[in-house]
Amino acid sequence: MPARDTYRDRFKAALIKDGWTVTHDPFTLRFGPKDLFVDLGAERLVAAERGSERIAVEIKCFLGASEMADLEQALGQFVLYRSLMSRIDPDRVLFLAVPDAAMLDIFEEPVGKALLEDGLAKLIVFDPVREELIQWIP
Repeated sequence: MPARDTYRDRFKAALIKDGWTVTHDPFTLRFGPKDLFVDLGAERLVAAERGSERIAVEIKCFLGASEMADLEQALGQFVLYRSLMSRIDPDRVLFLAVPDAAMLDIFEEPVGKALLEDGLAKLIVFDPVREELIQWIP
């Protein structure tokens, strides 16, 4: 099992507060003899005729010594998980959850903006203090 990120429980609380039900903790990606673990799987009921929305979320804090090294690791993980999920559970959407400070420090700067413009990651921005979701960036 992987180590848990610092803000994992705070993000989980924010997700639940926003009306999501956590269905997997962690969400296991089994591919051949390997298992990988996305932090959470969740779903929420939408209009009766549409059924439910299902997501998987990898939570990253960006609290390491180098924001760029943290970004490289997070993006690599995201791309790997997205590739496997497209084969295992193609209807589930993968998101990268980041605290609001990381959004400001990384994703509102040129490097992060380029990644978002290229559609390389989908983000959920959250406030770890108030345990609230702030923004979804598809």
